[in-house]
Amino acid sequence: MSESGHSQPGLYGLERRRRWKEPGSGGPQNLSGPGGREREYIAPWERERRDGSEETGSSIMQKTPIILSKPPAERSKQPPPPTPVPAPPPAPTPLEKPIVLMKPREEGKGPATGTGTSTPEGTAPPPPAAPTPPKGEKEGQRPTQPVYQIQNRGMGTAAPAAMDPVVGQARLLPPERMKHSIKLVDDQMNWCDSAIEYLLDQTDVLVVGVLGLQGTGKSMVMSLLSANTPEEDQRAYVFRAQSAEMKERGGNQTSGIDFFITQERIVFLDTQPILSPSILDHLINNDRKLPPEYNLPHTYVEMQSLQIAAFLFTVCHVVIVVQDWFTDLSLYRFLQTAEMVKPSTPSPSHESSSSSGSEEGTEYYPHLVFLQNKARREDFCPRKLRQMHLMIDQLMAHSHLRYKGTLSMLQCNIFPGLPPDFLDSEVNLFLMPFMDSEAESETPPRAGPGSSPLFSLLPGYRGHPSFQSLVSKLRSQVMSMARPQLSHTILTEKNWFHYAARIWDGVRKSSALAEYSRLLA
Repeated sequence: MSESGHSQPGLYGLERRRRWKEPGSGGPQNLSGPGGREREYIAPWERERRDGSEETGSSIMQKTPIILSKPPAERSKQPPPPTPVPAPPPAPTPLEKPIVLMKPREEGKGPATGTGTSTPEGTAPPPPAAPTPPKGEKEGQRPTQPVYQIQNRGMGTAAPAAMDPVVGQARLLPPERMKHSIKLVDDQMNWCDSAIEYLLDQTDVLVVGVLGLQGTGKSMVMSLLSANTPEEDQRAYVFRAQSAEMKERGGNQTSGIDFFITQERIVFLDTQPILSPSILDHLINNDRKLPPEYNLPHTYVEMQSLQIAAFLFTVCHVVIVVQDWFTDLSLYRFLQTAEMVKPSTPSPSHESSSSSGSEEGTEYYPHLVFLQNKARREDFCPRKLRQMHLMIDQLMAHSHLRYKGTLSMLQCNIFPGLPPDFLDSEVNLFLMPFMDSEAESETPPRAGPGSSPLFSLLPGYRGHPSFQSLVSKLRSQVMSMARPQLSHTILTEKNWFHYAARIWDGVRKSSALAEYSRLLA
């Protein structure tokens, strides 16, 4: 029987002829046709198929026993008919997907083996934030996430490898703690880039700057707010305070702008004294050459102070103005001048939508806090306190700086007997006594010249809370102030650093300051 289903004349036809020629079976039959050749025997089912019978399905079904009735010798030579074998499990196919998909990624990052697979020793440690690698079916459902495939690339399919604890702890460690301040702007008014090593790529940052005349205690206040306590030695403060020798010579301790950042991500900027007579004396006596745009030393000193103040008004959230007596009218005039020449808030980039910058058009102004340092006992009198608030409010009435509404001595229980509405116009004013006022407090009163002191077990009357308590209250209020956006975009710590460098360069080349300097000359 041929593969097409037709009868083979060599086997089946010869057997049929032999039967027809035997005697007694109805006589011999002539199997030859008129032409003398044998007539082919046509089976009934073949004749029906040739006649055009429409029962094709039944003829096909009848061919099946003919195919199976081959001689045993021929059937032994051919393999048995293929039995329906179940398809191989689909597990190996998904397992190949991460290897094929991640081969270019692995070759781009590191060495890969020649077979396309890699061992855990040859792959880079997985990132700590990546989740546990999913199984093969999940790998095919989410082929666009590179984290899953990178994990599975080096781990195989047996069991997910655990994250390296050393790498995870290294990424979760806090940033390096600063021990002392570093220079942000040197004494030559040049920008320094060393501070960026301590900054991170996170947006929760508060920037606090300080301004004040010479010898008012700016460095001490900034050290107490940032990292030190009143009990520590002043020589160990992060911002070096004015030494006794420097006080005797009438010199200034800080030059330029000093930088310090705490673990709470609060940046403190300590500055050189504004309108400093010691800097002016140094310029005159040492024959220091002035920049070509300045003709007189006192003009150069005032312009330096204005540059620093305008810079702080642009890059700080809070600016503390320290004064040790109440009050100097030239200080308020200086603040208004610095506000006038302050650089404008940079507009959004041209890639962003133009409507956001044109519609807002708002100028940024920081919170301004007036700190009355070295305050005496009578300064804490309610009547004197009201007079100070009223005077500051009148002097700063036309200013756009946020000098009121963000700090209050009445709300922090410094004056428990005063009602909240005691001050008609409360400004951001805080009083700080002498640091050693507790040691110099008056002795307890005595009944007579030779008698023992009355109420010897009670401390002497100071008229104000302790210095440590006031420092703590000031720190809590400054650190809880609002942190508005310094520009039209949210800045990280490192972005703030680059933004501040650009602002400082713009202040140095400001046309408004150059015009003001020309008018002073």
